[in-house]
Amino acid sequence: MSHEQNGIDQQLIRDLAGILNDTNLTEIEVEYGSLKLRVARQQPAVQAYAPAPMAPPPPAAAAAASAPAATPAGDALKNAVTSPMVGTAYLSPSPGARPFVEVGQTVREGQTLLIIEAMKTMNQIPAPRSGTVVAVLCEDSQPVEFGEPLVVIE
Repeated sequence: MSHEQNGIDQQLIRDLAGILNDTNLTEIEVEYGSLKLRVARQQPAVQAYAPAPMAPPPPAAAAAASAPAATPAGDALKNAVTSPMVGTAYLSPSPGARPFVEVGQTVREGQTLLIIEAMKTMNQIPAPRSGTVVAVLCEDSQPVEFGEPLVVIE
């Protein structure tokens, strides 16, 4: 029998915390009937540096860049969720699993969009606002830089 205090099953919380440690997740949420329980651990502070400004492309490259692109550019990127760190982006919770989000999907604020692994820590990247995913700008297992656009939500 689990120990309960103020109606909260403390053993369940301990079990969920154990799962966090075993799987290197940063949070876990469980819903059972009217009970909704979220257990999270704080991330260690990550110090990141902005990338150095890039020089403008040579004229030949600029002409090639003006060709239609498969990804959004300009104003569309103002709605992009950018990488808060350098690491490896994963689009699904495990290899072979469905991606967290797909183009055309409606997401809510706080919903996990992808995971970035940095220094052997899996960091969930949440949606900063609700909206529709119009582009996923990175591939699974792709290295990403600080500030790099990852997902566009409109």
